[in-house]
Amino acid sequence: MHKNHAGYLIGILFLLITQSSCANRGLQSNLQAPLDSLFGSMFRPDEPGAIVLVAKGDSVVYCEGFGLANLADRTPINDTTLINICSISKQFSAVALLKLQEEGLLSLDDSLPKYFPELRAPFYNKITLRHLLSHTSGIPDSRPRSREEWNEYVKHHESSFSTVRDFKLYSLTSESTRYLTGLQNLNFKPGTAYEYENPTYQLILPIIQKVTGMDFCEWMDSAIFKPAGMESTVYIEPAKKQPQLSHGYIKAIGPNRHNYYRSPDGKWEECDYGEADFFPTKADGGLYTCAREFLAWERALFSGRIIGTKSLKEAFTHYIATDIASTDYGLGFFLENTLNGEKIYHTGDNGGYLTVEAYYPETELFYLIFANRPDWNRDRTVEKIDSILLRKGWLAAGN
Repeated sequence: MHKNHAGYLIGILFLLITQSSCANRGLQSNLQAPLDSLFGSMFRPDEPGAIVLVAKGDSVVYCEGFGLANLADRTPINDTTLINICSISKQFSAVALLKLQEEGLLSLDDSLPKYFPELRAPFYNKITLRHLLSHTSGIPDSRPRSREEWNEYVKHHESSFSTVRDFKLYSLTSESTRYLTGLQNLNFKPGTAYEYENPTYQLILPIIQKVTGMDFCEWMDSAIFKPAGMESTVYIEPAKKQPQLSHGYIKAIGPNRHNYYRSPDGKWEECDYGEADFFPTKADGGLYTCAREFLAWERALFSGRIIGTKSLKEAFTHYIATDIASTDYGLGFFLENTLNGEKIYHTGDNGGYLTVEAYYPETELFYLIFANRPDWNRDRTVEKIDSILLRKGWLAAGN
């Protein structure tokens, strides 16, 4: 082929790829101007930012990236940028156990000692997998956070770390949950109250490995991600270089004592693996995915392609009232009763990442905001986007 023809075809291919970066966004909507104004005022093009996506049924009605995914190489954020979704990861872990229950490999009513015989305190016999998924176990997060707590911890538990700081930055599931073997008291009787916890969700990783005989990441990829069309979605692997991942950033303040990456203008400091506390565990918050693939997940989940109707009903059962107004917790999902119908959602935050995703089943309206900077008011922004969606008719009944 003549090199000019080849260059022309390459140019056309690049144009098509660029134009399709927000999948299926052929439907123009009245959301473009107000959402551009809202998020354009929040995130500058030369700083960390966010991807914002709104979908109605099978159509993407808004999809825009704001700011940079990586300040070092100036990579812009778009709907294929892999962002750490933090605690939104929990819904994947919950759905995984529901799927294994469908396959007869476990029951959500199994008690913890069935999978962790080392948990010998009598109260563990009353804690089930369902309690873990609904944040109703009563298990406290007693991981050491101060020097004094660390000194007490190492009196009773082995550790590969010499300081509490290293423990918080680098400990994986096995060490992050080791304190459970010496736990003497629960915060409340299992099933009677709600307390949002991360270590209880971390236990899902060894449970899945025990019942499947497979590595957690490999099983999640083959049983959950690939069937949902999530080809690029990965868990953080601290021992591997994963250069395709975005970075999270916080505002840089004071001297750079730990020599973290700072942007050339000195305004932003990297804050993810190795800089953020309790970052590297997987089942509770270690998932990196992109807006396009999360939308594919949402469609696959609610269409019954991942788990069946009975399991979906379990996931969206209002198990316990939370400390958030009009909001209960199911299994891996917050369930809010709003004037616009039920809202199924989750949020996440760790280090420089701040995320939210929400779905209104009655109107099939879905949106997400995945940001790699935490210096914006998520609750207020959610109120504003809900107001825009309502005002523009996207949340109206029958729309």
